[in-house]
Amino acid sequence: MKPSTDRMLTRIKSVYFYIKGRESVTTKELVEEFGTTQRTIQRDLSALEQHNLVISPERGKWTTTSRKTIMS
Repeated sequence: MKPSTDRMLTRIKSVYFYIKGRESVTTKELVEEFGTTQRTIQRDLSALEQHNLVISPERGKWTTTSRKTIMS
């Protein structure tokens, strides 16, 4: 696996666990926490949303779903 792909997957997992630990966060909070651009965070959230791991109950806010995850 390419180093850039590994970094992306690590960041996406970190974003997921950050949201899970706080129940609900804003996109802006994620940008500030992870020191990346809003577009990068949006791509990460989109990937998580496609796998039914997060949802956006209102614009700009995110929470995890009840889908069970296995840590690896």
